[in-house]
Amino acid sequence: MGRKPEDQYKPKSTAPAAEQNGVNPMAREDHHSRNDLAEEHPLGDLLQIVAFVMFLILWGADSFVLKFSTEMVRFIPLYIRLTMAGVCFLLSGWLALSGHRVVFKEVRDPPRVIREGVFGHVRHPIYLAAISLYLAFFFTTFSIVSFGLLVCIVIFYDYIATFEEKQLEKAYGQAYTDYKEEVSKWIPRARGATFN
Repeated sequence: MGRKPEDQYKPKSTAPAAEQNGVNPMAREDHHSRNDLAEEHPLGDLLQIVAFVMFLILWGADSFVLKFSTEMVRFIPLYIRLTMAGVCFLLSGWLALSGHRVVFKEVRDPPRVIREGVFGHVRHPIYLAAISLYLAFFFTTFSIVSFGLLVCIVIFYDYIATFEEKQLEKAYGQAYTDYKEEVSKWIPRARGATFN
């Protein structure tokens, strides 16, 4: 039985709708079975975990054991380093929580480009959250060696984001192309600013 015409514009209840469809919007295992979410890079999750472990090992070894490339800490006071790290850590948490909340709060039927919330400012807020977390670690000790790995990790995130954008363009066509023109991939634009 279909919905009444006047009901189609009413907002759907997010949690009950998800529960009625048998989908827990916060469960990771349901992500790949949802047709309203784009395909991720097949190795994206695994490589993100590997990159994070590698970074932590390298950062920890250089920062606390070898102290090979942490000379900058002598010139930058601890309170400045911790402030910079704290800002990056808070930004990371906010981006990750906001992004996940928007993506998994409801099943979009029919599927559509997500533009609300943090996705109205950057196209990949969850990946940007991860990059911000790496920066938080870097700012605590200014390990130049770990920063070199961080540059490689940023290139990796850009690669998987580009892969996903190609999938989104296939799925949503002009709607996603318009979204790409309006919303920056990584750095939020000032409202009304255009970069041609």
